Amino acid sequence: MFSSPRRSRLVPSRAVAVPLVLVGFTLLAALSACQGQKPASDSSSGSMTAAADPAQSPVERGKYLVTAMGCNDCHTPWKMGPQGPAPDMSRMLSGHPADEQLGPPPAIAGGWMVGGSASMTAWSGPWGISYSANLTPDEATGLGAWNADMFIQTLRNGKHMGTGRALLPPMPWMWTKTLTDDDLKAVFAYLQSIPAISNQVPDPVPPAGGMGGAPGGK
Repeated sequence: MFSSPRRSRLVPSRAVAVPLVLVGFTLLAALSACQGQKPASDSSSGSMTAAADPAQSPVERGKYLVTAMGCNDCHTPWKMGPQGPAPDMSRMLSGHPADEQLGPPPAIAGGWMVGGSASMTAWSGPWGISYSANLTPDEATGLGAWNADMFIQTLRNGKHMGTGRALLPPMPWMWTKTLTDDDLKAVFAYLQSIPAISNQVPDPVPPAGGMGGAPGGK
């Protein structure tokens, strides 16, 4: 009479025992794995990160910033290629071509405010006509005679050579001024490292009727 109840009591105990053993092994394995792992702040982890992402030189950092900020969009003349207009990297960052002949800027109407040349280096608007500067280290026509402080002050103050005429649209100096001094020095270091190209960019042309209080030249 009592054999069945005894078996019914033993069966559950075995059923519970097997999962408990498995849980025990699982916990031991997890603890062992955790103890074997090194914290993220461990020196070996830091050295692995450093190896995968070595410190950039100022020139490398500057190249990254110039590329990421799209400086070639305006300062490198564009030409027609097999897939449409594209920057002509043989004239990289040399500014508006001195030999490019342009007619009068188009009349702006119907809510439009800006006109651009086919080379993407000349722009017209309420401020007149602005031309993208030669950023190569050419001594006579580019940034070869500049120093890092002059370059930083230009982009901090929106003034040519730091203290001259104001920079004209579409130069986004109000955004580039937010870069750190180290980043701006890196940009200048890169610009000093690229091939020098002799290209005299025209001076900006003021609007015919004048524009009081307008932001100044590019």
